[in-house]
Amino acid sequence: MNVSAARSSTGKTLLLIGILLIAANLRAPFTSLPPVLGFIQDSFHLGSVATGALTALPLLAFALLSPVSAMMARKHGLERTLFGALIAIALGIVLRSVGASWGLYLGTAIIGMGIAAGNVLLPSLVKRDFSTRVASVTGAYALIMGIAAALGSAVVTPMAGAWGWNGALLAFLVLPVLAMLLWGKQLAAHTVPGKHAEVPKENGKVWHAALAWQVTLFLGLNSTIYYVIVGWLPTILTDAGMSATEAGSFHGVMQLATAVPGLVLGPILRRMRDQRLAGAAVCLCSAIALVGLDVAPQLAIIWSILFGIGTGAGIILGLSLIGLRTHNAMQAAALSGMSQCVGYLLASAGPMVIASLHDALGGWGIPLQLCAVLAVIAAVMGYLAGRDRSL
Repeated sequence: MNVSAARSSTGKTLLLIGILLIAANLRAPFTSLPPVLGFIQDSFHLGSVATGALTALPLLAFALLSPVSAMMARKHGLERTLFGALIAIALGIVLRSVGASWGLYLGTAIIGMGIAAGNVLLPSLVKRDFSTRVASVTGAYALIMGIAAALGSAVVTPMAGAWGWNGALLAFLVLPVLAMLLWGKQLAAHTVPGKHAEVPKENGKVWHAALAWQVTLFLGLNSTIYYVIVGWLPTILTDAGMSATEAGSFHGVMQLATAVPGLVLGPILRRMRDQRLAGAAVCLCSAIALVGLDVAPQLAIIWSILFGIGTGAGIILGLSLIGLRTHNAMQAAALSGMSQCVGYLLASAGPMVIASLHDALGGWGIPLQLCAVLAVIAAVMGYLAGRDRSL
């Protein structure tokens, strides 16, 4: 009898709750930082580029740690590696909050390492133990990720006003600690990822395929503009005259909106002959929102929702294209590795490049317009990648 069949109904329920608690850690500790970047800049007298590096560090960790995570899981088991990821997130949160600049950067990087491992391994765990309910369980934990990130963004600024930015960010320690308390019950198991989670040995051909680059650039450019706005939206809005609390609330609204497509996009895609229209439309939503933030920031609630829906749908569609444009699991793993590596490297550069432009030009107009252009290019890539063909 396999691991999944041997689990009792109660064990399955506890496992599902554990998955959802881990999912709550895969965005909120990272996305809770931007709303308090103003406090941190004042505390350490940081420039925009140095501040942008705080957003870039976790993304670099995502790019570099993704393949290593699968190797660690094959050696130590999924359950123990995920527990180690939670420990890393908890340690990073503590270090980030000690009040020293070295702790701020080191802690942020360690949080990124923990989140990277969770991002890679949680889908493998779901495939193993909920093989008949992959879509529903994945949708549930994606929704929890969005809700946790949205609530974190909304409450961190008021908490920073009451406890200081250190205390506000330290409060997120409750997320990994709660997850570890429940996940400890899973440590008796020592199971490894399935073959779909392994790094394929023969993946060179994917890097030479035009279709693979179309999928990769669609995902990568979508991720780049998403992480630029995740990192800088509160600052953009406060520079436009809003209070820090208002800006944090809109930041939370945007993050919650990214979860909405997960509830409706699947059935829509199944009814479409191909994904060309969807690939172009979702990125154009993001482009419109970026232009709106520049020319009419007083309507930020509209642009936040539209941008969240556009980039959230783009991420889901991009991940779906990986499966739709490949013939087998090994080819899909190769394309996934290529798109995540390139995508996160692009995304890690985005916040610092935009910060440099802001400092050089003295405003957010040109940086936002540049992001809108990237969204339009992503729309073209989405149209090409959405054609009914495969590698």
